[in-house]
This record gives sequence, C-alpha cells and structure tokens, in this order.
Amino acid sequence: MKLIFLGPPGAGKGTQAQLLMHDLNIPQISTGDILRKAIREMTPTGVIAKGYIDRGELVPDDVVIAIVRDRLQEKDCENGYILDGFPRTVPQAEVLDTIVEIDAVVDFELPNEEIINRLSGRRVCPKCNSTYHISRLDGDTCPGCGEKVIQRKDDMPETVLNRLEVYEKQTAPLIAYYKNKGSLRVVDCTGQQVEGVYAEVRKVLGINA
Repeated sequence: MKLIFLGPPGAGKGTQAQLLMHDLNIPQISTGDILRKAIREMTPTGVIAKGYIDRGELVPDDVVIAIVRDRLQEKDCENGYILDGFPRTVPQAEVLDTIVEIDAVVDFELPNEEIINRLSGRRVCPKCNSTYHISRLDGDTCPGCGEKVIQRKDDMPETVLNRLEVYEKQTAPLIAYYKNKGSLRVVDCTGQQVEGVYAEVRKVLGINA
C-alpha cells in the first residue's frame, strides 16, 4: 500500500505513520527526518536546508524531490510505504504522479490553537531522539537516557505560527488536488488521543482490526 499522510505540523501524522508502518510492515518515509539527518551531518544539502528550516520555510522542491526519488528506489519500499511530509506543494505532487501511483492520501485535521500548544511544548532529546511534551516531563531531562532535552528552533512559538502560515498557503491546496483525484481520506484529530486517531486511520483505509 502506497500512502501519503497530509496535515499541518503537529497534527500527529508522524506518530500515526509509525503505528501503521509496524502493522503493514512498510517504511515510513519522512522528509523531515531525512533533512534533519543531512543537517546534523552538515552535508551540502543539509547546509542549504538548514537556513530554510530555521526560518520555518519550505526547502526548495528540487532538493526534496531528489531525496525522495532516491529513497523510493530502495529495497524496503517494494511492498509500499508511507510518505510523511511529502509532497508539500501541488508541483511536488504533480512530479510524484510521474514517479509512482499512490493508493490513498490521509489528511489529518487539527485546529491551530491545539497545534501551537502541542509544538511549542515539544522537547527533543539530542542523544536518543525521543520526543516529549513539557506537560509529561518531570524537569528538563530525558526519561530514557538522562540527557537534557532541548526545544528545536522550528518548535518555538513564533516559528510555529510561520510554519502554519506557510502550510495554509502552499500545502493546504494539496487537499483539493487529491480530493479531485478521488484519493483523499479525512481524519479529524480534534480532542482525540493517539489510539482513537489510529482507529480512524485504519477505518478510512479499509484495514480490518
């Protein structure tokens, strides 16, 4: 099954992708993770991408498309995959249509107020990459490894607001694009816990319990 997960930053699509990839035994392909790895390693692509991400802006299409095209050719993608964070624009979607045929697109909906609360309170462990919300942390250290957690620049309130504006302007049109193609499935995440959202995901994809 070849899937795309859409939704604003903080809607939880990455978490849902992690759950579904284990059930279907297919990889989650997150362009965000790929780019962050490039930034950590200070590759040429990472250096270019860092400036955009720090400002809450989108990385240029040609950079992202090249990364995704290479990733989809790897062996673990033979039986399907979940694209998380790609495509982000209609031009990216049009290029993707020339590469693969997508089975379904899941759009995760969440109000902006809830998104801002989620992201501005998010902390990441730089050592083990675990993610937490400040409401569930006792102090400022990672419960898993004891390292001091940090707030990513793209999770700071002012950057979150910019990310939402960018999403509405450039990414939201994808909803209409895939709705017109008949492949869009909508999941309302408002006030729901992870388990409830996942049950809805399986339902809209026609996956039996």
